Amino acid sequence: MLLLRSWSSTAVLTLALSALAPVPAWAAPGPPDAARSVQRDADALRDTGVTGVSARLETERGTVSVRSGVADPATRRPVPRDGYLRLGSTTKTFVATVVLQLVGEKRISLDQSVEELLPGVVSRAGNDGRTISVRDLLQHTSGLSDYVHDVFPEPTAQTYFTHRWRAYAPEELVALALRHEPAFPAGGGWAYSNTNYVLAGMIIEKVTGRTWDQQVRDRILRPLGLRDTDTPGTSPFLPAPHASNHQQFSVNGPLVDTTLPYRPFDSGADGSMTGTAADLNRFFRALAGGRLLAPAELAVMRDTVPMPPDSGHPAGTRDGLGLFFTPLSCGGGYLGHGGNGFGYVTRAATTADGRRTLTVSVHSRSADPRTAARQEEALNTLIDHALCRAT
Repeated sequence: MLLLRSWSSTAVLTLALSALAPVPAWAAPGPPDAARSVQRDADALRDTGVTGVSARLETERGTVSVRSGVADPATRRPVPRDGYLRLGSTTKTFVATVVLQLVGEKRISLDQSVEELLPGVVSRAGNDGRTISVRDLLQHTSGLSDYVHDVFPEPTAQTYFTHRWRAYAPEELVALALRHEPAFPAGGGWAYSNTNYVLAGMIIEKVTGRTWDQQVRDRILRPLGLRDTDTPGTSPFLPAPHASNHQQFSVNGPLVDTTLPYRPFDSGADGSMTGTAADLNRFFRALAGGRLLAPAELAVMRDTVPMPPDSGHPAGTRDGLGLFFTPLSCGGGYLGHGGNGFGYVTRAATTADGRRTLTVSVHSRSADPRTAARQEEALNTLIDHALCRAT
């Protein structure tokens, strides 16, 4: 679940405060200079206050895997080697890939309206499914409200503990979002909304007769051999090994163990998947390399629109269909997607040719906006350096 902007009117939830000792680099041999650079940047990210961080960079010269900090502040056990992660909104890239495969099969068109595919579902409070296309959903240009505001209106630990076991059907989440007027006419702006991908998942099921997660497993996970990636739905448990996730809900407040997800927004097509860095890198490498989509559909996926300056993304980032493009300091840019939830941040990135892929995971988040800015900058620096120096 991507939550960079979810509570902009009430609180900023980002990475947590806790300077911890470094842990040395590990895993398959890779370029020594790249290993030192990634480890240095991971340590710098840890020094901004996160409890634990891991990064896995894969290039044609090998793999660099590093970790820094700890997996749990209480036990101080190390961050696990290639542990299991919550992928959050990185799920959206898998879902968009399935939709574009259906486009390539002529079973759906990006220009079809939501009303045509899901009659009567989007029709309330000025929201009109006749004007919203499939492309609008995948590119966040629909104007639909983000249901996250409704299922977690107050960013407090009490809200988390009270409601974390509640699960909603996709239709219920859409109905919550449709209580609000659209932010703009469809196609007339950009605003990140998880509701878009709830609808995309519903469309996959309507068109194919099988759920979005069944389609992801059959079309992506099994063909690529992604055995450590799963679509667990409302199951709240991560396989072992994994780091613990911790959320700070108020400035100067305690870190709360949020390893169990908040199921109202971690159980559907917009952000429920789990996996490992190795699997996630393999997926993005295959996607960028043209193994999952025909050239025409891959080109459409990479066709981007500008985003507003306050989108929460690095300057110059543009949005495609389930895929963001972010400029690199060394020229060009990278393709990828991130996912955040309570207590974690996951970022996946690949160069346009798929030859360099990177997954970074962070295991705590804070309520302090100043800490947020420092940690976001350190995370972006790690990604930029890793993709620019991996030669």
